[in-house]
Amino acid sequence: MLITETKNLILMTFTAEAMISVLSGNKELEFENQYYKFASGWPIPIYKNLFPYKISRFQTHPNEEEYEGIIIHKKDRLIIGDMGFKGGPDENGIMEISYSIAPNYQGKGYATEMGKDFCKWGLQKEHVTKIIAICSVYNYASIRVLEKIGLIKVKEEIEKYYWFLPEKNK
Repeated sequence: MLITETKNLILMTFTAEAMISVLSGNKELEFENQYYKFASGWPIPIYKNLFPYKISRFQTHPNEEEYEGIIIHKKDRLIIGDMGFKGGPDENGIMEISYSIAPNYQGKGYATEMGKDFCKWGLQKEHVTKIIAICSVYNYASIRVLEKIGLIKVKEEIEKYYWFLPEKNK
């Protein structure tokens, strides 16, 4: 299912079924009758290792699946990354954004492009009040992306920065 589309990217829901397909060894996924191969280096190992947990979680909490997505590069017709709001809004309406981009597509502005539109989409969801992020103080690329998306750094704790995107208007 389409989440949103930007100038260069298509953001699609990444379902449990699609994760099972990746774990089965498939090298492309179908979304809305179109096939997309994977960019070299996607999915990153740390993300792929989470698939079994996410599949299980989505089977017991299907409403969380809509907050997990993949990033498709329009021109190259490749899956270049992933993004998510870690299970959707909590009881206070707060969602934590996470993402990764394949190495050959890093440093080209795609994470920022995705982040701006994905956060805008997230803030339009019912019961969502705020978006947060956590990143390493050494992850300079993510720090810059989070700044460009509009998140504000609110604290530092044991080599991590904590960020938030201001609450939406009520």
